[in-house]
Amino acid sequence: MSTTAIAHPILSVESLLGGKRVLQAKPRTALDWVSVIRQGISSAAVDSLAKTLRVTHSELAVALGIPERTLARRKKEGLLNSEESAKLVRLARVVERAEEVFEDLEAALTWLKTPNAALFRASPLSLLDTDIGAESVMDTLGRIEHGVFA
Repeated sequence: MSTTAIAHPILSVESLLGGKRVLQAKPRTALDWVSVIRQGISSAAVDSLAKTLRVTHSELAVALGIPERTLARRKKEGLLNSEESAKLVRLARVVERAEEVFEDLEAALTWLKTPNAALFRASPLSLLDTDIGAESVMDTLGRIEHGVFA
């Protein structure tokens, strides 16, 4: 048995949200995602993302900026509205980017959940409920990737 590490492919936004089975589509471009978001994403994508992130639905609701009761209601209804879908995709895009930068899902998840000096001691995950917070996290990931700071 070989002791060499097996490189795991980076999880795509699509796979983080449950894949074609959950999305009922295979978005290939940013504009494809616009259509998926406008139609609303299945609430099963919430379960998929929570499982990958290893967070509770309560923690995910906070990260998304969606009230927990609303998320529970959407789960029963089976579909997120376009605004909630956009927030879910935004979070999945950040997770995908973090895994790309750290080249490891575990390291990415640890980084996302840990207070960060570059983000004024906030955890990256805690900033993803707003566009500006998500942009700041993406900017920080870019800086890490280019060695601007550790």
